[in-house]
Amino acid sequence: MKQSHFQGFIAAGTAFLVDQVTKAIVVANAADLSAGIPVFPGFNLIYLRNDGVTFGLLSGAPWWSLTVLALAVCGWLTVMLVRTASPVEAIAYGAIIGGALGNVLDRIRFRGVTDFLDFYAGSTHWPAFNMADVFVVGGVGLLLIAPWLSAKFQNGT
Repeated sequence: MKQSHFQGFIAAGTAFLVDQVTKAIVVANAADLSAGIPVFPGFNLIYLRNDGVTFGLLSGAPWWSLTVLALAVCGWLTVMLVRTASPVEAIAYGAIIGGALGNVLDRIRFRGVTDFLDFYAGSTHWPAFNMADVFVVGGVGLLLIAPWLSAKFQNGT
C-alpha cells in the first residue's frame, strides 16, 4: 500500500470516528440540547434529526435510497483514493468518505442524520449540520485546491 493510500484511509477513519463520537455525545444529551444551548453569539449547540441531505435537501426521500446513493459515491471515491498518487487528494477523498459513512451509519441506525452545529446571524440561521458535513465539505475544498498544493509541495515553496 502506498503511503498516500494509507494517509487517505487514516483520514477516513479519523473523520468517521470524530463524527460518531460527537454525535454520541449529542444524542446522550439530546434532552438538554433540543432547545439549543448558546455557546457564543452566533453559535448554538442543538439536537436535530435531518432525514434529508445537506441543508435538508431531499427531505422525505426514503432513508434507504439516500444510504444506497451515499454508499455508491463512497465506492467511487474509494477507487479514486486508490488510484491517486497525491497525498493531498488521498486525504481529501478519505475525509469525504469518512464523513459520508458517518452519516450513512446514522441513516441506518436512526433513519436520519443527527445535526448539532447551529450558526446564525441575528435571527437568520444557517441550516444545522454535523462533523460529517464538515469533513465532506472540507474534503471537497481540499480536492479543489489539491493541484495548487501539490505543485507547491513539488516545487518546495
